[in-house]
Amino acid sequence: MPELPEVEALSSFLAARVVGREIARVQVVAISALKTYDPPVAALEGRAVGAVGRRGKFLDFEVGGVHLVVHLARAGWVRWRDSLPVEPAKPSSRNPLAVRVGLEGGDGFDLTEAGTKKGLAVYVVRDPVEVPGVARLGPEPLDLGVEEFAGLLRGERRRLKGVLRDQTVLAGVGNAYSDEVLHVARMSPYKLASSLTEEETARLYEALGDTLRDAVERSRGLAAGELKAEKKVGMRVHGRTGLPCPVCGDTVREVSFADSSLQYCPTCQTGGKPLADRRMSRLLK
Repeated sequence: MPELPEVEALSSFLAARVVGREIARVQVVAISALKTYDPPVAALEGRAVGAVGRRGKFLDFEVGGVHLVVHLARAGWVRWRDSLPVEPAKPSSRNPLAVRVGLEGGDGFDLTEAGTKKGLAVYVVRDPVEVPGVARLGPEPLDLGVEEFAGLLRGERRRLKGVLRDQTVLAGVGNAYSDEVLHVARMSPYKLASSLTEEETARLYEALGDTLRDAVERSRGLAAGELKAEKKVGMRVHGRTGLPCPVCGDTVREVSFADSSLQYCPTCQTGGKPLADRRMSRLLK
């Protein structure tokens, strides 16, 4: 799933190409992706894009007083096209195209989504806070001071992994970067947020900022098509199950859940002890 660094890079990539230009046409190919009906999608046509920004994992296009807000979900992506087909795209179960946005001049971009589990969401609204997911977002992690960050963790009886991923607590951090942050901070994903000492809180805060800023910097200036590969290359533990930890050389382990998994290094994060993986335990019985 695209997270804060990738969505930030996408917003910069798109802003350089669409700001100041008029939207000629918007075609919704996958009706399930469109979550609003007022204003209609046609309200975007004939208006110039004023800005492209990011809030959490959401892309926000300001278009003449109307906003096109996009959440790419797990398998969504933005594909820039220097020349869009003139003919309307035809809906198909095998076609990953969800929405096509054409600019005056013939270029534009497609919003696509791979796989059968669809989650990509597109909203046309007068104000981004009309989007429920945007309205619920917590603060941007790179805008927080250490005391504000400590306040978010205080009283949280949940595991760090879950807290860092919760969009109502921190906007933009997902499964991948929460793994990375915890590895940099040398903390177990199962550690309770409320149990952190002042020194541990400061260490986690520094790891959060350093990890996200480094990822944003590495993604800066890259084309949309290069961002996924850059994200994968930059990972230390996430998605690297069975490979050596780049810090200590221990084997990166995994804990699986119903629809996701986490990766960690036992030596760096859990005192050398593997975390219980209940799903794997059931499979081995």
